[in-house]
Amino acid sequence: MTYEGVLTKMQTEFSNPIQYYLVFENSFLSLNQLLGKPMEISFVGYQCLHCGKKKKIFRQGFCYDCFMSSAAAGDWIMKPELSTAHLEIEDRDLEYEKRVQLQPHIVYLALSSDVKVGVTRGTQVPTRWIDQGAIQAIPIVEVPNRYLAGITEVALKNHYADKTNWQKMLKMNPETSGPMVDLIKEKASLKYLIPKEVQDYYDLNANDLYEMHFPILSYPSKVNSLNLDKSPNFSGKLSGIKGQYLLFEDGTVFNVRTFEGYVVRITI
Repeated sequence: MTYEGVLTKMQTEFSNPIQYYLVFENSFLSLNQLLGKPMEISFVGYQCLHCGKKKKIFRQGFCYDCFMSSAAAGDWIMKPELSTAHLEIEDRDLEYEKRVQLQPHIVYLALSSDVKVGVTRGTQVPTRWIDQGAIQAIPIVEVPNRYLAGITEVALKNHYADKTNWQKMLKMNPETSGPMVDLIKEKASLKYLIPKEVQDYYDLNANDLYEMHFPILSYPSKVNSLNLDKSPNFSGKLSGIKGQYLLFEDGTVFNVRTFEGYVVRITI
């Protein structure tokens, strides 16, 4: 059976284990059902997620022109502390920026490769942690806008990583990796590390610890990243799914999110 369409990040369902779906315009693929089975991924072309044109993808699923102009690719996306909508200051499109920035945001600790600090919109819980391949996560504060979340993350970056070591994350088997960091204790220890403007949003007693269980038959000991530009055709047996990665039996891993905007043909 063959499926063809534009890659976007895998859709997920928070269950035990996490359920994964590849959604195309006219079809979808339930990936959990393919575990232990062979599949083929073939590169067909490009289609910008913003303008829809068949132009080479530059970054985040956008062609170069859209990445440089779209409000959805502003610097504040990756650096929340640069958000200015709360000041009525426009970056690229104030109405869009207000919709995204002026809503509840959560600063959290997550255990993916190591303990990391991050920011996500309240509506993206627990999706954000699933996408990162975190096996546990805990909210630190919920604040009313992206700017406050951003300055909190900046303050905590002095004490925690803010990026995931993707290779370590993919190899980490929670059943064999030894004792895990106690995220509840970590949260309790950091109140006075966060900015004064955010102190009132900190609740020591709100300890909603999330646990993520990923569908993995076997963990890789070594990983080799599949690049569709260099290897437009790949075949392998699916052995697991973690974060936004497909894991194959031979150690090849495919980061679906990296190749958003690529048109692919998947044969199973």
